[in-house]
Amino acid sequence: MSTLRDLALVITAFGVCAAPSPQQSHEQPPVLSIHTDLVTLPVTVVDRKGAFVTGLSQDHFTIYDNDESRPIQFFTNEDAAATIGLVIDSSGSMRGRREQIASAVTTFAAMSHPLDEFFTLNFNDRVWLGLPPSDTFTADRNLLLAAISTLPTEGMSALYDGLDRALQQLALGTHDRKALIVLSDGGDNASAQTLEGVMEHARRSGAAIYAVTLFDQDNHDARPRVLRKLARETGGDAFTPKRTSDVMDSFTQIARELRSVYTIGFVPPDTAESGFRSIRVVAHASDGRQLIARTRAGYYARP
Repeated sequence: MSTLRDLALVITAFGVCAAPSPQQSHEQPPVLSIHTDLVTLPVTVVDRKGAFVTGLSQDHFTIYDNDESRPIQFFTNEDAAATIGLVIDSSGSMRGRREQIASAVTTFAAMSHPLDEFFTLNFNDRVWLGLPPSDTFTADRNLLLAAISTLPTEGMSALYDGLDRALQQLALGTHDRKALIVLSDGGDNASAQTLEGVMEHARRSGAAIYAVTLFDQDNHDARPRVLRKLARETGGDAFTPKRTSDVMDSFTQIARELRSVYTIGFVPPDTAESGFRSIRVVAHASDGRQLIARTRAGYYARP
């Protein structure tokens, strides 16, 4: 689930017929490099009732790059493992929610791919990773739960700094598919980073961001629209649970979606100008049903 992947094929020619002269031994062998820019997209398809649609083939999809149709060069609907970051608001506005968050994360982890790797990142006035220093990522559900269950709930909120640091950590993961799940009210009153900076970082990362927005109606610092925008731009989704049981339902929905994603790749046109280019994916059903394909809003083209 990468943004703009640089695939390099390097072929080195070695002389095998005669021993090289002393002068020749210092020369570098010729190298042929072929570079292809492949843009890979995570695509979720749902019907009008919001049910996930699986079992589609490559022929059911059309990709538009800046409104220009592009041929699909790569396609898979494999249930592949992912690198997943849990970004958890530990500011005072989350007080009293730790138990329901821990229960929801436990359910989510149990429904995830067996080879998924996780990390946790917490933020209030500061930002810190939740796993022990010896564990960059973990597939151990008990270790993940321990990292969630000991969170404080105090101080202000550095959401943008937390997201920026989480995207850096996500890039270290071993799986191509990457996602962040953010639990917060969307408010920020302590970051050095800006929303615009986080948005650009997210677009370049290729990661899907899922937001579970927890806030009280009388919380005037809450900014749920911020999280919805991040989710929409990256091809994720946003949830605003009203009841305790809804938090669990939100995580269940995210777990199912991550295991129902198509991965589609295409090569930009040679004439593509550098900078941000919009993407649109259309899914067609053989039975005529109306389908909705959700992916990230675009990518950054190389010069």
